[in-house]
Amino acid sequence: MAHETNSGRTRWAVLGPGAISRDFVVGLRASEHGVLHAVGSSSADRAAAFAAEHGAEASGTYDEVLARDDVDAVYVGTVHTTHADLAIRALEAGKAVLCEKPASPTLDEVERILAAAERAQRPFLEAFKTRFGPFAEALRQLARSGELGALQRFEGAFGFDAGTREGRLFDPALAGGAILDVGCYPLALAIDLAAAAGQPVDQPEYRRFEAELVAGVDGTASAELVFGDVTALIATSVIADLPDTGVLRFAGAEVVLPHVWGSRTESPSTLIVRRDGEETHLEVPVVQPMAAEADALSLAIAEGRREVPQMPWSHTRAAARVLTDWRDAALAG
Repeated sequence: MAHETNSGRTRWAVLGPGAISRDFVVGLRASEHGVLHAVGSSSADRAAAFAAEHGAEASGTYDEVLARDDVDAVYVGTVHTTHADLAIRALEAGKAVLCEKPASPTLDEVERILAAAERAQRPFLEAFKTRFGPFAEALRQLARSGELGALQRFEGAFGFDAGTREGRLFDPALAGGAILDVGCYPLALAIDLAAAAGQPVDQPEYRRFEAELVAGVDGTASAELVFGDVTALIATSVIADLPDTGVLRFAGAEVVLPHVWGSRTESPSTLIVRRDGEETHLEVPVVQPMAAEADALSLAIAEGRREVPQMPWSHTRAAARVLTDWRDAALAG
């Protein structure tokens, strides 16, 4: 099966015509290598409406879209509990897969996805938009280079007040809660930084897990983890706004990251380095992060790779292991 059209563009299908998929389609318009071609849903009518709204040529049920030979890659934008099934079906149909984070609610399910990708010899990428662009690479370079001394600690939080206490975020059957929805972001950054600093990320030490249950899910949660020589303090919430400032503590400096998560349309751009009593503001170029992750998967397709270096499978596994254990601890009370 060809992986691109004659125009050289990756032909994308969106699975799940919801709010996050709308944001992905906006990003895709800014991509260099991708074009929206098809939309799949459990409801053919919803798929058709979304396709008409966003200019996709084809639509249908999930099975109808995955059976098409003019679809090269799929974006899975459904609820957490359906990710594994759809990702595996797409991989088995010969498609490359960009799956919205978290790849699945449990490590076992994530391992099923990665095994399917290995069998199918197709690329799979967990959609952590924060892993892409100059800002993410600047952080890796600081951790890797040692120019500020060894990385010792990362502190970061992602939290917001959902307003309501109903719907997907507060539904235990849909794996609701803060940990999987947004706690995964500071965790994924901690893993990225520790790995860049040369530390192991596959078996972190768990020093502390805490959580407050709301409507049967983790409304707020925090964790202290140790990856080799790097300590991570992370927090998350879907019932309270938390500061979106990250802090990296090196042996010889502190780096403050205001607005560390950026947005769905713009990556972060500012790093503040504090060293020897002086403060330096660094600015890096902004990218459309959802376009960047789509293009990274297109490049993997073109180069015949199954993994994307900005979010390798080892990091997806590492994140899934911690998320599973953190959430189990939270729900156990």
